[in-house]
Amino acid sequence: MKNSLIVLAIAAALAASPAFAGDAAKGKEKSAACAACHGADGNSQSDAFPRIGGQLEDYLLHSLKSYKSGKRKNAIMAGQVTALSNADMQDLAAYFSSQGGSLMVKR
Repeated sequence: MKNSLIVLAIAAALAASPAFAGDAAKGKEKSAACAACHGADGNSQSDAFPRIGGQLEDYLLHSLKSYKSGKRKNAIMAGQVTALSNADMQDLAAYFSSQGGSLMVKR
């Protein structure tokens, strides 16, 4: 009975989660402009730019959509997302989420 409840809970969680159709390989191809600030793998070497490598895919997608809609304000990002389609944003989110995260050690 307990195992059945666990399986049911997992199935319900998967059914309720949003479907992400991002293609990480396509996202890597589209990420050249992002690399200038965030680094090729999303792990910027500068404290001035966020490290997005290894972040959750849904968080990255939500962030990109929020910049595009104007809900999230940043002049640089607003300019970068203007021409991105939903598929582009899904692919970028898939790519950067597939990268390992990095912590910068301050000296």
